[in-house]
Amino acid sequence: MPLLEVNHLEVCFGLRSGSVKALRDVSFTLERGERLGVVGESGAGKSVLGFSILNLLSRPGFISSGHVNFEGKDLASLSPSELRSIRGNRISMIFQDPMMTLNPVLTIGDQMVECLLAHRKISMADAKRVALQKLKQVQIPSPEKRLDQYPHELSGGMRQRIVIAIGLLLDPDIIIADEPTTALDVTIQAEIMDLMLDLCEKNNVALILITHDLGVVSQVTQKMLVMYAGRIIEQGPTKEIINDAQHPYTQGLMNALPQMALPGQKLNQIRGSMPPLQNIPRGCAFNPRCEYAFETCKHNLPSFTQSGNCLVACHMVAEMKQVAAHKEEL
Repeated sequence: MPLLEVNHLEVCFGLRSGSVKALRDVSFTLERGERLGVVGESGAGKSVLGFSILNLLSRPGFISSGHVNFEGKDLASLSPSELRSIRGNRISMIFQDPMMTLNPVLTIGDQMVECLLAHRKISMADAKRVALQKLKQVQIPSPEKRLDQYPHELSGGMRQRIVIAIGLLLDPDIIIADEPTTALDVTIQAEIMDLMLDLCEKNNVALILITHDLGVVSQVTQKMLVMYAGRIIEQGPTKEIINDAQHPYTQGLMNALPQMALPGQKLNQIRGSMPPLQNIPRGCAFNPRCEYAFETCKHNLPSFTQSGNCLVACHMVAEMKQVAAHKEEL
């Protein structure tokens, strides 16, 4: 049994004009210790997926159908108290902006101790000892001093390390990292990602990395989901997708990387933009931006086609496989 299994998950947001779907028929699995990357443009549904797993959606958002099974338990159907025993304890989440995560009026030590006392039956002295140990684990310099400092006294990279330390406090089975290095400069980004990778490998912690950075995904993750307009359009082993992307959208993301253009040359880009949730195109949502789109793409939603070890939701890939199979029969 997979550690985490998401089956046909759909999330809606209720508006005055009616509800709109932010996630559509999302399914994937995550094994213990496995690292999964979730990529796509802004508005693809990546962060909504992360929040949905822990049922952290606030109104007007809600899970309209599907299941999120953690060790066989459907998280979407648990009571608030049952869910609290899993949030932060078995599944931790690292958010984009550490200043929005950390309480500005409490010291780092107070916040870490409070988290431990809420989930563990331990003494104050033991909680402080565990907090100090976790700060050392994320390579915080002078950790004893940091316990007595407030978030505003620390640099951005230091705050992000603190947030990672808090995420690891209770030895979770899964960490969901939502754009954990967005606000940091490139050098610090690399340090933070190396640290997260090392900690996950040493502690056998599964990681769901939500990002728009394909370079980071290629270095850190083993599996990859590519999302577009709330739907997974390609999933499979990271190396296979990076080296031979099948979906035109994934190909467009790869071609848009800076290293794909010559020095002084204009960067490649995918024409158009992500459609709003209220106006998702019929058929394949990507068809208005796709240079390969044909009539079927405009009317019929593509189902998944197996291509190597990957699943691809694209009519073109399915047709090419049918043509290849027909040639083999001849």
